[in-house]
Amino acid sequence: MPNYRLQIAYDGTRYNGFQRLKENEMTIQGKLEHVLSLLAEEEVEVIASGRTDKGVHARGQTANFHCVKELKTNRILEHCRKYLPQDILVYGVKKTDERFHARYLAKTKEYVYQIDNRTYPDVFQREYRWHIEKPLDLAAMEEGKAYLLGEHDFSGFTSLKSKKKSFIRRIDSIEIRKNKGDIDLIFEGNGFLQHMVRIMTGTLVEIGLHQRKPEEVLTALEQKDRTLAGETAPAKGLFLNRVFYD
Repeated sequence: MPNYRLQIAYDGTRYNGFQRLKENEMTIQGKLEHVLSLLAEEEVEVIASGRTDKGVHARGQTANFHCVKELKTNRILEHCRKYLPQDILVYGVKKTDERFHARYLAKTKEYVYQIDNRTYPDVFQREYRWHIEKPLDLAAMEEGKAYLLGEHDFSGFTSLKSKKKSFIRRIDSIEIRKNKGDIDLIFEGNGFLQHMVRIMTGTLVEIGLHQRKPEEVLTALEQKDRTLAGETAPAKGLFLNRVFYD
């Protein structure tokens, strides 16, 4: 059965996350499946590299779908551009191995959290950056981020309550980039729990504001206690940037 790999960008502002919800069609997956099913003339299921939460964006989401009908890749692109909402873009399509699975075969993911650290917010970025008026101490944030690197139990950095799932994840790198008033936090790892990037961001921001000490990151990790980590940063500043495969 033909299997197609998609590269997708979307503005998540008005959507209830990526995952399809039975009671509400305002999801990225729901919109994609509706449009692709019309083209394929059958019900198709879109499998993404992972879910993004309500209000979270993507520049480089990867997904795949199978269908019985053989489709030309340029036809899929044209159809998606014509019928998808303007805040969802399929910008890459290729026929791939039937066994390719966007979620199970993903090796690492890169998320970017965008901060506006100006005294007065940039009105043109207000929907895509978390505005923090007071200057952030980037040196303190660098010290705090070091505790997050490597493989840990991230129970203290997620909203997930499940007792059946593993909370072990590996963070390969965290880069803090500043360009004038824009600060980007770039996280790469083998997987991320619900709200994990946003909680790590909120924690680092509190360190940058001298509201907590860098070593408190280690305490939250060791105690596996969500109340010991920082606030959950707003969804609007988070982007799934890239997904890496072999």
